[in-house]
Parts: sequence; C-alpha cells; structure tokens
Amino acid sequence: MQIWEAIVLGVVEGVTEFLPVSSTGHLTITEKLMGIPIDDKGVTAFTAVIQVGAILAAVIYFRKDIIRFVVALFKGAFKADQRHGEDWRMAINVIVGSIPIIIVGLLFKDYIEGVLRSMWFVAAGLVLWSIVMTLADHLGKQERGEATVTWKDSLIIGLAQCIAVIPGVSRSGATISMSLFRGLDRVTATRLSFFLGIPALTAGGLLEAVTRAKEIGDTVGWAATGVATLISFGVAYVSIAWLLKYVAGHTFAAFVYYRVAVGGIIVGLLWSGAITAT
Repeated sequence: MQIWEAIVLGVVEGVTEFLPVSSTGHLTITEKLMGIPIDDKGVTAFTAVIQVGAILAAVIYFRKDIIRFVVALFKGAFKADQRHGEDWRMAINVIVGSIPIIIVGLLFKDYIEGVLRSMWFVAAGLVLWSIVMTLADHLGKQERGEATVTWKDSLIIGLAQCIAVIPGVSRSGATISMSLFRGLDRVTATRLSFFLGIPALTAGGLLEAVTRAKEIGDTVGWAATGVATLISFGVAYVSIAWLLKYVAGHTFAAFVYYRVAVGGIIVGLLWSGAITAT
C-alpha cells in the first residue's frame, strides 16, 4: 500500500469510526474504489488494526471518566461498601456490555473476515439499519441520563453491538439506536457507545495485529499501517468532539439520509457492473 493510500484510509477511519455511518463499511468502499482487494486477509486485518488509533483518541478524550471508572472498579473489587457509586456501576456496565461482542467476534471471526466482506452486505447494512435508526430517533423517549444506566441496559446494548459485525450497520449506529430504544437521551447514548467501543475495538485490533502480522506485512506493509493508525487517531479526536456537540441539539436524521444515499449509490454501481461485490 502506498503512503498516500494509507493517509486517505486513516482519514476515512478517523472521521467515520464514531459516527453512525459504519467505519468498516466506508473503509471497504474506499478500498474497493482504490483497487485494494477487500477480501484479502491482510487488508481485513489492516482495517481492524487502524481502528486502534481512533480508539486511542477516545481513551484520551474520555481519560478523566475512564480513570474514575477504573479506580472505582479496583476499590469495589476489594471493598463491598465501594460498590454503590455511579462510577462503579458504569465500570460494571462497560464490562457487561462488552462481553457479547467479544464472544461473537471470537466465534465468528473467520465468517466476519470472509463472507461478510461483500459490497452487497455494506449496501444492505447502510440502508436497512437506517430504518432502525429512524425508528429509534422517533420512538425513543430520551428520559434517562447516564446515572440511570443499568447492567441490563448495557447487556442489551452490547448484544446490539454484535449486529455491527455486518459492514454497513455501524457499531455506533447499533449501540446508539438500542440506547434510544431503552429510553436514554442522545448524549448518554453516544457516550455509552464510546465507552463500549473502547474494549471491543481495542481487543479486535490487537488480535488482528498479533494473528495477522505476517499477512499485514506482506500485503499492506507495517509502515502504511502505522501511518493510517496515526492519522485515524488525530482525525478521530476532532470527530469525537464534534459529534458530542452535534447530538446535544440534533436528531440523527442527517446521518440516515447520508447512509441511504451511499447505500443506494453502491447498489447502483453493483447492478451496473461498475464494481464487483468482492
């Protein structure tokens, strides 16, 4: 992979990782348009590894929250009377909500990296999940804040996160939608999506880096991977700040329109034969 290609893909990852538009879907589309084989194991691993850059941006952005959660978790692990605070509860919520995607990711790793790496799945995920996002935006009561989130909420939202293994659905789109269905407000839903994404995407990226190191080196190159990861970090940090401000005063309608438009264009290109599915 050329360095300029790595820079482009790093920007795409950084912009889309936390927006409800599917970063994996957009990376797959961009790689396809650039002539990069999207079904190559090294390319698939590269796509997962550069997400770590965006996740690191989230860790730094939410470092104060994360430190509080970790401290509360350690205190509660040794003292029963420390297990009643909001920070302890959020730490447990993140752990519980992360379990489903870790299990699904490990059990269906080969399937996710194989059959699902198709432009048809990307297009279908973008369009069909837009319906779910629209319903969540309109039906969600948004009466609950972060202090009301329970382990049951986190487990259900974590299960929804598993649907995002389908490119195009969007991990943040799935978790935010389910959070809204659970009655959480948009800001709380978005913050929870960030928190749940940190362990899941970090584990996935590191696993790919270790198990697919040779493939990445042979097909993409570690220099290009490093550049893309660094770029995704910087761009994602800006994207996080913008998204939190945006959701405080807007619905997710703009993202829905965008998703449907991109999905429709992909379907048109596939039907016309301008691009192939894999």
